[in-house]
Amino acid sequence: MHRLASPATTLAVLFGLLTALSNAVAVAAQHVASQRERGCRHGWARLRFVLRQPLWWAGGLGLVGSLLFQALALNFGSLSLVQPLLISEIVLALVLRRLFAGQSISPASWWAGSLTVLALGLFLILAHPGRGSTSATPAAWREVLVGAASAMALLVVVAVKRSERVAAGCWGTITAIAWALEATLIRSTTQSIVGHGYLGALTHWPLYGFALVGIIGLAAEQTALHVGPLSVAQTCIVIVDPLVSILFGVLLFHEAWPRAGATLGASIAALVVVMLGAGVLMRTVPEIVITPGSRATSD
Repeated sequence: MHRLASPATTLAVLFGLLTALSNAVAVAAQHVASQRERGCRHGWARLRFVLRQPLWWAGGLGLVGSLLFQALALNFGSLSLVQPLLISEIVLALVLRRLFAGQSISPASWWAGSLTVLALGLFLILAHPGRGSTSATPAAWREVLVGAASAMALLVVVAVKRSERVAAGCWGTITAIAWALEATLIRSTTQSIVGHGYLGALTHWPLYGFALVGIIGLAAEQTALHVGPLSVAQTCIVIVDPLVSILFGVLLFHEAWPRAGATLGASIAALVVVMLGAGVLMRTVPEIVITPGSRATSD
C-alpha cells in the first residue's frame, strides 16, 4: 500500500493537482470559444470558426499540459489515487472564474468547494489505494473495452433530442468514461515505453488505443461544452471520471483498497461527500454567458 507521505505518492498528488488545474483552464477557455456565435454556425463551418480562435488553442495547450501531468502522476501513483484528485478541477475552476472572469461566486459555492476539498483529502488519507499490477490480462481488457463502448453508445442515443442540460450531462459522462479509459491506456503505454523503449512501444496496441480514445474523448468533450451549460458538463466529467477510473483500476490492475470495514466505510463516505459537494457546485455556480463580440459574463 501507498503511504500518503511517501515521495512517490507526494509526486502523484502534486502532478494530479496540476492535471486538474490544466483541465480547469482548458475546459473554461474552450467552452467560451465554442459558445461564441452559438447557433449561427453548424458542422464544418463551426469547426473552422472555433479553430480560428486563439482562446480555443489556449485551451488546447491546457489539454496538452494536463495529459503530460497525468502521465507523470500515473507513473508515481495508482488510478484510484490519481483520478479522484481531478475532482478538485471544479474548485480550481471557481478560483479561475473569480480571478479572471470577475464572476460573483455565492457563499454556498465556496462552502461546497471547501467541503469537497476537505472530503477529498480525507478520502486520500483513509484509502491510500495500492498500485496493483503493472499490466492487465487480455480478458480483462476485453471486458472493460466492451463495457465502456456499450455505455458510451447508450448515452449517445439518450442525448439525442433531449434538453440542453440532459444532453450536456450525457456528453459529459461520455467524456468522463473516455478520459477514464484514456488514463488506463496512459498507464499501459508508459509501461510499454519503460519495458520496450519508444520504438518497441510502437509494436504494442495500448499506444494506438490511447490515440483513438483520445480523439473520441476530445470530440465528446467539445460536444459537451457546446450543447449545454458548462456547470453540468464539467461536473459530470469530474465526478464520473474518478468513479469509473477506480472501477477500471480494480478490474484491470487489481488495485488494492483497505479491507478493514471501518476504514473502507469511511473512505466510501468521504468519496460520497465529495460527490455531493460537487453536485451543490453544479447547481450554485453561475453560468458563463457569451454574447457575440463581448467578454464572458455570469448570468
